[in-house]
Amino acid sequence: MRSYNELEALVITWAHQKGILDNGTPRAQAGKTVEEVQELINAIDTNNKAEIEDALGDILVTIIIQAEMQGLELIKCLESAYNVISKRTGKMVDGQFVKDDK
Repeated sequence: MRSYNELEALVITWAHQKGILDNGTPRAQAGKTVEEVQELINAIDTNNKAEIEDALGDILVTIIIQAEMQGLELIKCLESAYNVISKRTGKMVDGQFVKDDK
């Protein structure tokens, strides 16, 4: 199995080869992410594990490309988000974590 860093580099190379990074827009790429998230929701609704795996991978691809378009390192984005959520308080409501109001 390849490492995350290897896969990220392969996705970025693929995106260059397909013209996504040269001709695409961040807004259009965000739309692709939304499309893939909807596919994940549909796969969850039908409990289709193969489609869930495919959708999660596709979501990661769109996010890797978005980060590259924005000139951001995805690992730094993740670390920044974790630094915020690690201090967050809240509770589970109907199967979802709801953060406390500040």
